[in-house]
Amino acid sequence: MCRKSATVCLIKSPVLDNVAGLSLVERLRLLPDPRRRRGVRHPFVAVLLVAASAVVGGAQSFAAIGQWAANAPQHALARLGARVVGALGVRVTPSVATIHRVVGMACPGGLADLTGADPAGSESLAIDGKAARGSRHGTSPAAHLLAAMTGDGRTVTQLRVPDKTNEITCFAALLEPFDLTGVTITADALHTQRGHVRFLVEEKKAHYLFVVKANQPELHRRLRSLPWKDVTSRRYDRETGHGRRETRATRALTVTDLGLDFPHAAQAVRILRHRTDLTTGKVSRETVYAVTDLTSHQASPQRLGRLARSQWTIENRLHFVRDTTFREDASKIRTGHAPENMATLRNLAINTVRTAGHQNVAAGLRHASYEPFTRPLDLLGIA
Repeated sequence: MCRKSATVCLIKSPVLDNVAGLSLVERLRLLPDPRRRRGVRHPFVAVLLVAASAVVGGAQSFAAIGQWAANAPQHALARLGARVVGALGVRVTPSVATIHRVVGMACPGGLADLTGADPAGSESLAIDGKAARGSRHGTSPAAHLLAAMTGDGRTVTQLRVPDKTNEITCFAALLEPFDLTGVTITADALHTQRGHVRFLVEEKKAHYLFVVKANQPELHRRLRSLPWKDVTSRRYDRETGHGRRETRATRALTVTDLGLDFPHAAQAVRILRHRTDLTTGKVSRETVYAVTDLTSHQASPQRLGRLARSQWTIENRLHFVRDTTFREDASKIRTGHAPENMATLRNLAINTVRTAGHQNVAAGLRHASYEPFTRPLDLLGIA
């Protein structure tokens, strides 16, 4: 399903053509078992389901997953498809070592794709990366994971960035398996690349809204020099929260005939942010420029401002949650594909509790942990 180096899946697994409507169990059956046939005792899918259920129940490490499995009753193990031994049909759980080995060997690209949400029909899809700091080992750097999340907070997939490269090299591979027709892709200034834009618009039939900073100096200079004072298409938004008051003024300008040298550019956007710290009274000001292929008929300043804000979704609703709720940066999981696959299981848990209606992920995990051998399985749809 994928071509691997020693630690990184380099090409996403093309397994998403006929998975719509399939349950989690049916999706996981599409993954190949990476183990050799000789000596295999525990079903591959059962081990992954044990790990996923334990994480939904609040487990943060392989030791915690193993402890959850060791205490699981027979009715839960039967639902998980655990190994049967003896004439009495007793279900046996995999050991911590087995769980660690299987999760660490599973195809990370396929696992992330098959357990994520379908982005088709979404208004926006945010792309951003995060380093799992605790996965640093010796001279090997920490695993850097590039993820995609819809504007309503559903994680779609993630991909580990190969060592000695950066997120730019993985952008197309991350999004290649998905139908992105009509979806607006947002990303930070690192991904404001001509190749990315052509890939999105010409190959995926998607839209883009990319921030422009000093890494594109000529484009940034041209955007700054546009006649913003004469722009009448604008939007003002004000909100108070998190100990601060913020005002955002969004202006949009059609640039089709202004000679802006960027593929498929239709509008330029300028967002002026004023923030006041309600405790100290300190006022800060920031000006952000962006470019998009959305025309003025497709996106008003109000919508453009909303799309720009959606880029923060992945930071606030995925990376921050994994750090605070799952303590990901403190995790010492380091070997094989285990760092990225454990992050994928956390993404699955976050999607699962949000789908169940929990706005607060930590509260959703606590709710599942009160009946640890029934609620996680029910939430994951394991019959």
